Amino acid sequence: MDKHLFLNGGGPPFTPDLARKFASKTQAGAGPVVVLFVEREEGWEDYIPIYTRPLADAGLTEFRYLPLPATPVDVVVQSIENCSGIIIGGGDTDLYADYIVDTAIGGAIKLKYESGVPVAGFSAGALISPELCIISAKDNESRQFDHRKGLNLISELLLSVHFTQWADEDHLRTALRTFGDLPNYGIDEETGIYLLNGALEMVEGGGVYSVVNDILAKIH
Repeated sequence: MDKHLFLNGGGPPFTPDLARKFASKTQAGAGPVVVLFVEREEGWEDYIPIYTRPLADAGLTEFRYLPLPATPVDVVVQSIENCSGIIIGGGDTDLYADYIVDTAIGGAIKLKYESGVPVAGFSAGALISPELCIISAKDNESRQFDHRKGLNLISELLLSVHFTQWADEDHLRTALRTFGDLPNYGIDEETGIYLLNGALEMVEGGGVYSVVNDILAKIH
């Protein structure tokens, strides 16, 4: 079964072509697209639909919003088991990892992903998707390079988000020194990539970068 992973370098919305690609990978009648997000202090009702608006423009009509940790875990798991697509939002990367990775929710996401259901992550949601979740000093309270276990939807990938906006080349290079010369992408805001069975298939938006043979190259 083909696996479909969409990784976005900033917050929503999807770029238009990637929204259409995501929509095309959902199965009609298979249930709503679920949107998992960590609640913020301000109300989410006006913000969260930004994730789904481009998908609605692409023809999808059913969505279910699942705020964490307010939604009971069994409700989240059941919703994932009966969905046609999964979106993991952005925000505090450590909180997303706390609530999703190594939980029943994470297990349900991985099973659906491996069954061919498309998964999209935005910023923090993208960072927790690989086997290794690397966290920029600009994205945690310690203000130091950090890392933790990810969902392992894709192995041996180092991912950096808000790449140009956070001037995070040093962060990506630190990850490479720490974990070895692994495939890597630095993704700008308003930019997304689509990985088909773990291989880069499509890029849309601003810049995507990779360190290859110790040289940072712009690949899009």
